[in-house]
Amino acid sequence: MRIASEHAKAIVKATAPAIEKHGVAITTAMYKRLFQNEDVKAMFDQAAQESGEQPRRLAGAILAYAKNIDKLENLGSAVNRMVQRHVETGVKAEHYPYVAEALLPAIRDVLGADVATDEVLGAWGEAYWMLADILIAAEAEAYAAAA
Repeated sequence: MRIASEHAKAIVKATAPAIEKHGVAITTAMYKRLFQNEDVKAMFDQAAQESGEQPRRLAGAILAYAKNIDKLENLGSAVNRMVQRHVETGVKAEHYPYVAEALLPAIRDVLGADVATDEVLGAWGEAYWMLADILIAAEAEAYAAAA
């Protein structure tokens, strides 16, 4: 399981105010990129996309993660809900790279290269994969229990 460095965690926490201010714009841009893949798009409730509910929910989750990256125990119930939803919709480990490839450029698109520097995106990449590994492991357990 990948763990974000302390330096990366500090950068992610420091960017929380920007995420709070621009989170919905970031997640909206991320979904636009992500949905270029029709197979991935089909996994999502498009009504929740069109209403803006899903981008708002994800923006809130990203903000909570940014604020709590150094105390993940605060996110236990949110992670459990996310795992449950992912299992219900068939999310698998192979889907996580698609999100990373959409999220990180969306952060730069919205915040600009002067804020979302290579160092900042590197930190968010570490943070993303740390959380992804936690979710992937929990989802694997949930799939096994359901089998």
